[in-house]
Amino acid sequence: MKVYAVGGAIRDTLMGLPINDVDYVVVGSTVEEMIANGYRPVGKDFPVFLHPQTQAEYALARTERKSGIGYKGFHFYADPTVSLEQDLERRDLTINAMAQEVGADGKWIGLIIDPFNGQADLAAKIFRHVSDAFAEDPLRLLRIARFSARFPEFSVAEETLLALKAIVKSDELSALSAERIWQELARGLVASKPIHMFQVLLNTSAAKTILPSNLTALLAKEAFREDLIEHYDKASNHLEERCAITLMGLPASEIRSWADAIRMPIEVRDFSEIFSDLGRLVNQYPDGLYPAVDVLAWFNRADIWRKPDRGQMLLDLAKRLGFKVSVLIAAMRHAQVLSTADIISGIAVQDRSNGERIGSAFESARLAAITSALLSSAN
Repeated sequence: MKVYAVGGAIRDTLMGLPINDVDYVVVGSTVEEMIANGYRPVGKDFPVFLHPQTQAEYALARTERKSGIGYKGFHFYADPTVSLEQDLERRDLTINAMAQEVGADGKWIGLIIDPFNGQADLAAKIFRHVSDAFAEDPLRLLRIARFSARFPEFSVAEETLLALKAIVKSDELSALSAERIWQELARGLVASKPIHMFQVLLNTSAAKTILPSNLTALLAKEAFREDLIEHYDKASNHLEERCAITLMGLPASEIRSWADAIRMPIEVRDFSEIFSDLGRLVNQYPDGLYPAVDVLAWFNRADIWRKPDRGQMLLDLAKRLGFKVSVLIAAMRHAQVLSTADIISGIAVQDRSNGERIGSAFESARLAAITSALLSSAN
């Protein structure tokens, strides 16, 4: 049997990028032989094994045939007669369909095996699909969208764009699991240029299926896309910030609906909703003269009392984007340093076990502190 490093590891090596994971393919072996050599089987859909020492994953060379709907609707065939080229042919892009032999010592040896001219497309910075089977897997559309965000200097080959549009027309995107959709979108959001991911979704009409309708409408406007690019450049690449920036033009109710549909993590969803509410507060008072009661309502919404770090992160992001929130930051700090003991001491002894009375006392004290901070800032 022979072992090959394949896919992204070869691509990233050629691009001079760090390698995080290596995919290994084994040609000319069987399940029985792999187990006899100490490999532990872990694959559910096709033969994948863990190396006895490194615990790295090794897959038997295989072919696949479409047998159902969606990215799981495939029948896999693994056999010692399956060649490396046959295994590479089932991959998505030419730049991901290259391999190099792995020696007994684990080092890569020999020339890069490149049956589909991946090196030429890598040099030309082109995403090109390997075979007609590409359009059978709807997940590949999201992968290319995500790759476009990671490698923004690449363009999608015309024939590949047609294949992506065919995926959308087939309606197989609806077969993708919510978790898988979010996984790909999240990886694209934290890449170098997220706008390129959205551009692919727009160009293929996949945005209408994948994204909230109002976000799709906004992304269709060049001015919105340009603003989004500027905002991304001012933010960190933290997922919460990138997602909040993308969705800040939507009301919190629409964010919640979409977040639930794609199984967005709760902390990311909440950050996006609260940031959207902050944007509306800022837009409502463009002069920066905020009513204390509205400020307190947003502070409560953001729960800056129990989650001060999140509150600071939200306001810091807004400040970097040019929102007038310096006065809100000052008010937050002023209200957060209130003494719990002093507030409770101001409550009648007989009412100190009354939750409603305690809550009202805290609200009054916080409102007074915010009012004072706002007046100081105004002066």
